[in-house]
Amino acid sequence: MTLEKIVLVTGCAGFIGFHLALRLLGEARRVVGIDNVNEYYDVNLKWNRLKQLQDFPKFEFHQLHIQDRRQIETLFARYDFDVVVHLAAQAGVRYSLINPYAYVESNLAGFISILEGCRQQLVSHLVFASSSSVYGANTGMPFSVHQNVDHPVSLYAATKKANELMAHTYAHLYRLPCTGLRFFTVYGPWGRPDMAAFLFTRAILAREPIQVFNYGAMKRDFTYIDDIVEGIRRVMAVAPIPNPEWTGDAPDPGTSSAPYRIYNIGNNQPVSLMDFIKTLENCLGVEAIKEMAAMQPGDVPETYADIADLTRDFGFSPKTPLAVGLARFVEWYRQYYVEEWV
Repeated sequence: MTLEKIVLVTGCAGFIGFHLALRLLGEARRVVGIDNVNEYYDVNLKWNRLKQLQDFPKFEFHQLHIQDRRQIETLFARYDFDVVVHLAAQAGVRYSLINPYAYVESNLAGFISILEGCRQQLVSHLVFASSSSVYGANTGMPFSVHQNVDHPVSLYAATKKANELMAHTYAHLYRLPCTGLRFFTVYGPWGRPDMAAFLFTRAILAREPIQVFNYGAMKRDFTYIDDIVEGIRRVMAVAPIPNPEWTGDAPDPGTSSAPYRIYNIGNNQPVSLMDFIKTLENCLGVEAIKEMAAMQPGDVPETYADIADLTRDFGFSPKTPLAVGLARFVEWYRQYYVEEWV
């Protein structure tokens, strides 16, 4: 008898983790999810996400901290994971300016716990979340995984770059297949309250002013959540192999002589902040009260994903137009807060 394969999704109560777990469960996959359900943002939103996942008989949830080595060791000893998708992290660029230790504990100590669990259990593929923030001070557009990314401008970005280095080390030393995914400004239903779509929608509907940073001279490669999940799903199915053409004489940051790869997942169509606000105003039928403000520490003026490698290797590129994605977000937002789930 062949045992059913199990997928571990860390951060399953989070925005991306919830959507990925929901997709996998809808495909009748067996999913184990873990999350510490911390108070970085509204825990009720996180528990309401989990309620949906717990309706599926093939879902099991464990509330724990990934930096707790003993809990992670116990988890990996209990289950035979086929693929691990590591999405748990302390998120947020601006929060890293005021609470740096949270990033060290979750993003560094937590990640080594997951790497060790995967190594000990001989997991067939670790897929982990990186971020467009790793491009930091880079200005060459579009951002390519083949660029050097040694100049982060926030601690959050530095921890994500560190995750890539840690994963590569395990891929090299232990031949653990690792794929890192650099996500670009993800938005959509059930999104995070600290992200632009959520912050602006809440303020606009309350007739409160929104802060427009860098006086509106910002661009982001806004990527709809369903496109992110589809990208993860395709990557999960194909563990990386060493690149036979990789050489230390001209090291390629995006590939390796180890079973390791990095991919961007972005919409490949940067949108100006002012156009984003205008599109959101159209969806809401309300004009925003705008307060122009300076660039915030740790922010970058523009993000733009080169997704050539993702398209070549997986035949996929995100395609959801901003107007469509924002309309879906607004529809969810109005329904969620009118119904008052909690």
